[in-house]
Amino acid sequence: MADKKTMIRLQGIVKRYYIGKPNELEILHGIDLDVKEGEFISVVGSSGSGKTTMMNIIGILDRPTEGEYLLDGMDVAHAKDRELSLIRNQKIGFVFQTYNLISRTSALKNVELPMLYAGINRKERTDRAKKLLEMVGMEERVCHHPDELSGGQKQRVAIARAMANDPAIILADEPTGALDSKTGRRIMDIFQKLNKEQGKTIVLITHSQELARETGRIVTLKDGEIIGERRGDEC
Repeated sequence: MADKKTMIRLQGIVKRYYIGKPNELEILHGIDLDVKEGEFISVVGSSGSGKTTMMNIIGILDRPTEGEYLLDGMDVAHAKDRELSLIRNQKIGFVFQTYNLISRTSALKNVELPMLYAGINRKERTDRAKKLLEMVGMEERVCHHPDELSGGQKQRVAIARAMANDPAIILADEPTGALDSKTGRRIMDIFQKLNKEQGKTIVLITHSQELARETGRIVTLKDGEIIGERRGDEC
C-alpha cells in the first residue's frame, strides 16, 4: 500500500509581530510539522503556547514571517491573496469555539454561505446544505436562527458549514471548549465519523488531553515550539 501524500507541510515557520519595533514579539520559533492525508491530529498546549497562531497559518488566515508552508504541494506562503482566498474556500473547512454563525439568518442559509461564495447555484446549495444538516443531526432545525439553538446545536451547524464545499482539511480550534462534556462528546463523534468515513484530514486544537487521546497523533506545543509528538492511544 502506497504511503499517503503529505497534505500539510510546515518547515521552519516563524511568526513575529511588530517587526522592527522595540516591542517586536516572536510567537512561533521555527515550527516543523507534516500532516498526512486522512490523518486526525490534535495540537495541545497551554494558553499562549502559539496554538491559535499556528492554526491561523495552516488555515491561511495569516502568513508566516519566515519559513515554508506547502498545502497539498502548493507553496502558499508566497501565493497571491486571490489564490489564497480560493484555497481557503475550496480546500479548508473551519470550526471555531465561538461558532461564528450569522445571527440573523437560518441554519440552512449559514451552511449555504460558503457555496454561495463558490458560485454554486441556488438549488444545489440548498440540497447540499439540507444533506449536511441531516448528517450532523440538525434536519429538524434547518429554519432556526442561531439564537434559537443550543451551543451544541450551533456547533453542529458550524461543522455542516465547514463541510459545505467538501474540503480536504478541517481545522477545529477548541470546538468543544464552550460545551458541556456530553455535548462535546457528540461533536467529537461527528469529527471521528468525518475522518473515518469520508477520509477528511483533521487538525484539532484542544486544551483537553482526554479529547486529544482520541486522535491518531498528539502534537504538544510550548512557548512557540513543538516539544513532543506521540500517538493518541499512548497514555
